[in-house]
Amino acid sequence: MKEPGSHHPITITPHVGIVRVHLDGRIIAETERALELREAGYEPVLYIPHDDVEARVLAPNPRRTHCPYKGEASYFDLCAGGEPQRAAAWSYPNPFPAVARIRGHLAFYRDRVEIIEA
Repeated sequence: MKEPGSHHPITITPHVGIVRVHLDGRIIAETERALELREAGYEPVLYIPHDDVEARVLAPNPRRTHCPYKGEASYFDLCAGGEPQRAAAWSYPNPFPAVARIRGHLAFYRDRVEIIEA
């Protein structure tokens, strides 16, 4: 099991401001408690508390992936009335200790939803 270190830095910081996630013209998440995860070689990813996501738009997807630095990811389909977006959000239910702050948070693929930062 690998965890973030000097060769693969990961930082998690509170995002300043409001984050809204839109799907099919509807707000499906809104928070002032987002976390921004920065990982070597990748664009920053916003993680939103599950409590700040509209639960009825989420459906578990069987897809699972493994990150050697964060752990096993679970995926969710999103549907807000339009075409369902398969495996468009993910979370780490049991992340490695070095990134434990993202437990209880969801991230969204930016090409599947509109994310507005205010």
